[in-house]
Amino acid sequence: MKSTFQKIMIAVAKRRFKSERTLSSNRQLSKDVKILSVNVTHLFHDVFFISIGVVCAGFGLKGFLLPNSFIDGGAMGISLLTSEITGVSLSILIILINLPFIILGYSNIGKQFAIKSVLAIIALALLVHFIPYPLITSDKLLIAVFGGFFLGAGIGMTIRGGAVIDGTEVLAIYLSRKSGLTIGDIILIFNIVIFMFGAYILSIEVALYAMLTYMAAAKTVDFIIEGIEEYTGITIISKESEKIRLMITDGLGRGVTIYAGKGGYNKDGEDLREIDIIYTVVTRLEIARLKMEIDKIDSKAFVIMNGIKDTKGGMIKRRSFVN
Repeated sequence: MKSTFQKIMIAVAKRRFKSERTLSSNRQLSKDVKILSVNVTHLFHDVFFISIGVVCAGFGLKGFLLPNSFIDGGAMGISLLTSEITGVSLSILIILINLPFIILGYSNIGKQFAIKSVLAIIALALLVHFIPYPLITSDKLLIAVFGGFFLGAGIGMTIRGGAVIDGTEVLAIYLSRKSGLTIGDIILIFNIVIFMFGAYILSIEVALYAMLTYMAAAKTVDFIIEGIEEYTGITIISKESEKIRLMITDGLGRGVTIYAGKGGYNKDGEDLREIDIIYTVVTRLEIARLKMEIDKIDSKAFVIMNGIKDTKGGMIKRRSFVN
């Protein structure tokens, strides 16, 4: 028969076990809620960018390129060229021509990417078929430039949403892994072939305007994907690193990262001098003031600047530059 002490110990152990299990359950629930919140936030983010992208691309196609028999590069260029030659609806061709690229993306990039891309392409096809976009202009130069701009904006926005409405880049990524060519080289070769067919089937003038459209679209895609805001990463090597760190964090309100380093310019037999290396990120408009403040502390400081297209998190987007 168990003693009173044993009964008390068993009861305490049971309560402790139950408490720990409840605590563990609450932690797991909190973790699951956080993961769900992140997934939902990213889903809304992706849907927003894809929706804007589809609308922009549809406007570029229906408002500029399609009514004036213009073509572009990539899978969209093949769709426009085929529609012009055969008379088949562009909406159908957008889906059919992009389908092999999406299948390739499913096997090489992932299921989520493929599903979002299929939905984006179907949405674009429906918009092109049913939405009566107004004809903006008949000026060929404006058509080439702004048609390419809106189409590129649509492609770039869709990519930021984790999908594609032009599958050329998927093919380029796949072929770059199988060959010694870069993604840019493959896309360039692919588009040269399209423009040559355009020049032969339609006219050289159409092909030349198509090149202009492609350049406008490509630059817009780069601009949107790489970021609207451009930042500069600054590495500072100085014997007054602690004063510079305080100046940046307390005086300018910016975050920094400290790397432990050693000076490499020493004579034989001398120990390498240890030094703190400071790294921070500022916008282009803030470089001049930061350099001035560094010069006040150490005019001989070694400063390295590298361009950064965009940033996420940290203090760069949360705090304004303190005056």
